[in-house]
Amino acid sequence: MFGLIDPLYYIMLAPALLLGMWAQWRVRSAFQDGMNRPAPLSGAAAARMILDHGGLHDVPIEETPGELSDHYDPATNTVRLSSSVYHTRSLAAVGIAAHEVGHALQHAQHYAPLVMRNFAVPAAAVGPNLSMMLIIFGAMLRFPPMISIGLVVFSGVVAFQLINLPVEFDASARAKRLLSELNVVDSEGSAVVRNVLSAAAWTYVAGTLQTILTLAYLVLRYGGSGRSRND
Repeated sequence: MFGLIDPLYYIMLAPALLLGMWAQWRVRSAFQDGMNRPAPLSGAAAARMILDHGGLHDVPIEETPGELSDHYDPATNTVRLSSSVYHTRSLAAVGIAAHEVGHALQHAQHYAPLVMRNFAVPAAAVGPNLSMMLIIFGAMLRFPPMISIGLVVFSGVVAFQLINLPVEFDASARAKRLLSELNVVDSEGSAVVRNVLSAAAWTYVAGTLQTILTLAYLVLRYGGSGRSRND
């Protein structure tokens, strides 16, 4: 893989890699702090309250293994919460649970960015590997059209990441608003929840930036040529 031998790859991606490391540290720090702040409900109870408030009585909440493995599954219309979030009565737990419920509400309301993201998920899953194969083999064979197709495919991955940002930001905004409206958190608790969700948001920003900079690297190295400019 080009990234293993080309220093330019790491130089170009350095801002995203550093931002990603900082974001992961901030998530861990905010999560641990929030888990030590008590809340009147567990994550599962808060999720159930918000779902019922939104009329989504048929959306189940399931416990899932792992740490920070919380997610909403649109295929089965299920909110899945990690064990610590599911059972713990903490501000971090209710904030994360409410964020995932935010996705369920988006799904029920046909929130346009979420619809676009769900439609693009299969392509985004295979896009990175497929694009790299096309670019690398295109360079080896000195066949520019294959490289161009690979760059177009990877551009689709960038588009997916950009679509994902408003989806995540909106889910967090819904979570903070609903937790306050339903009196699950007070003003002080709302600040803690905001800190946890804001930290998580930076991981999405870092991931998007890394994808954009990777595309910039690929265009610089392979764009307009049947081979890498290092050859």
